[in-house]
Amino acid sequence: MFEDIELNAIQEENARELVKRLLNMVEELSGEVRELRVENQRLRDENNRLKGEQGKPNIKGNKKQISPKGDHSSESERHKKRVRHKKSKKVEVQIAREEVLKVDAKQLPADAEYKGYEAVVVQELLVKTENVRFYKEKYYSASRRKTYLAQLPPGYAGQFGPGIKSMILTLYFGVGTSEPKIREFLVNMGVQISKGEVSDLLIQKQGDFHAESEAVYEAGLYSSPWQQSDHTETRVNGERQHCQVVCNPAYSSYHTLPKVDRLTALDVLRQGRKRIFLLNEEAFGYLENVALSKAAQAVLLKWRSEKVWEETAFMKRLEKALPNLNIQQRTAILGAAAVAAYHAEKGVPIVDTLVCDDASVFHWLTRAMMLCWVHDGRAYKKLEPVIALHRCQQEDFLKNYWDYYHQVLAYREKPTAEERKRLESQFDTLFATKTGYDDLDQRIAKTRAKKTSLLQVLQHPELPLHNNASELAVRQRVRKRDVSFGPRTQLGLQAWDTFMTLADTARKLGLSFYVYIRDRVSATNQIPPMDILVTKRARELNLGWSWG
Repeated sequence: MFEDIELNAIQEENARELVKRLLNMVEELSGEVRELRVENQRLRDENNRLKGEQGKPNIKGNKKQISPKGDHSSESERHKKRVRHKKSKKVEVQIAREEVLKVDAKQLPADAEYKGYEAVVVQELLVKTENVRFYKEKYYSASRRKTYLAQLPPGYAGQFGPGIKSMILTLYFGVGTSEPKIREFLVNMGVQISKGEVSDLLIQKQGDFHAESEAVYEAGLYSSPWQQSDHTETRVNGERQHCQVVCNPAYSSYHTLPKVDRLTALDVLRQGRKRIFLLNEEAFGYLENVALSKAAQAVLLKWRSEKVWEETAFMKRLEKALPNLNIQQRTAILGAAAVAAYHAEKGVPIVDTLVCDDASVFHWLTRAMMLCWVHDGRAYKKLEPVIALHRCQQEDFLKNYWDYYHQVLAYREKPTAEERKRLESQFDTLFATKTGYDDLDQRIAKTRAKKTSLLQVLQHPELPLHNNASELAVRQRVRKRDVSFGPRTQLGLQAWDTFMTLADTARKLGLSFYVYIRDRVSATNQIPPMDILVTKRARELNLGWSWG
C-alpha cells in the first residue's frame, strides 16, 4: 500500500505534509501493535505456566533467527571486510625434545640415496599422576624438649601438590569448568579427591593471590588517565549482586558488590576507601538541574566550602538539616558531594575519562565520558519501519553514520588539527539531518545531544570508539555464571573477583594463566609481580600520550 510513495512527487506542500504525518502515524501504530503482540504472548505464556502448562516454545531453525524486536547488531555495518592470512603455528610451538626416525633398511632399494631429514612438529600433552611419598627426617632435642622435622619442598602443603592445585584453579577460573566436572576429571586421572576438597582448594588460603589482584587494580588505575567500565549481574548465595569491571588494554579488574548505583561505582574507582563528601563549587555544578526547594538550596549554600566530610558525619548533618528530602534529591546530593570529594583527592589515582555506555550510574564520575559508538548505533537498528520510504531513509542514514565512524577510526591512526576540525563540522552536519521520519529524526537528535561525549576521541585519539573491551570482560563473568551460577559465600565471591582479574589480565599480557598459577603455587616466583607487568605493558602501549 505504501511501497510506491514518493513524497517529492507530491507538488502541493500541504498535501505532502499531510501524507508525511500519516506515514509517521502508521509507523507509530505499527510499533504499538508489535509491542502489544509481544506483551500478549508473554501474558499467554505466563498464564499457561500458572496452569501448569508450557509457554510457546522458542524453536530455532537452521536459518538466522530474528528476535521479536529485531536484530540490532551493528557488526556488519561497522566492520569492513579484511583479507585474513592464516599464520603458521609451528613458529609458536616450543620444542621439548627431538627424535630421529629412521627408514627400515629392508624397505630401501639398492639405489636409494640419503637426502637428509624432513622435519615434522607434533604437539603432545602428558597428563599423569605423580604421587609422592615424602620421608621427612625427624629429630628430638631432650634439652630443649623440641621436635625438629624436615620441611616439605616449596609449593607442597596438605595432601595435594602444586600440579593439582594449579590445574584446579586453571580449569575453574581460566577455562570456566564447573567444580563437579573438575572433580570428575581428576578422579578419572586417578586422583582421590572429594567435592569439599575441590571447593577448598579454590577459595581457601588465597591471601597472596588476593593481594596481587589488588596490586594489579591499583597499577591499572595508575597506568592511564582513562578507563573502561561495564557491569553485569552476579548472584551470591542466590541473592542478586552486581559485578563491575574496570579495565584498559593492559589489565582487567572485577568487583562484585550488592548495589549498582553511582556511589557504588565510585567506591570501585576509589578502591574501596572510606566514603568522603565535599560540597564545593563542583558539587553545586552537578546539582544545577536537580529539583530542590529554595529552602534546601539555601541550607546547602551555607555548607559550601572545601571541607571534606566523613560519611557518618555528613549523613547526620544532612538528615538533621534536610529531613524531608525525597530519595531522588538525597541520592543526587550524596552523589554530587562524593564525586567532588573524589576529584579533589591527592596521592591516589583519579580517572580522568571513562569509556562506557550511557548508564546513569557512570554520570559525573569522571571529568569526561567517552560514550560507545556501538551502543549508540545499535539504537538506530531498533527502529523497525514498515514504510518502504522510511526503511530507505534509515538505511541511507546508517550508511552515512558508519562512514563517519570509519573516518574517526582513521583519525585515531593519524590525528591532525585540521582533520579534527573537519570531523567536528561533519558531525554537526550529519546529525542535523531531517528525514521526515519522526522516530529516526528523534534518534538523530539524541545522538547530536551526546556530541561532547562521542567526540572525546578527537581530543584524545588513544580512546577507543566502543566499549567492547569491558563488554568482553563482562562476558567472561556471564559465562562463568552460566556454568557455576554464582558463589555461595563471601570467600567464594572474593575468589571469583580475584582469579577472574588475574586470568583476564594474564590474557592481555600474553601470559599463560596456567603457567602463572603454577609459578605462584609452586613458590618458584620466576614470573615478576603482575602489577609490574601491567605498568610495563601500559608504558609500551603509551595509553595516555595525548594527556602529556
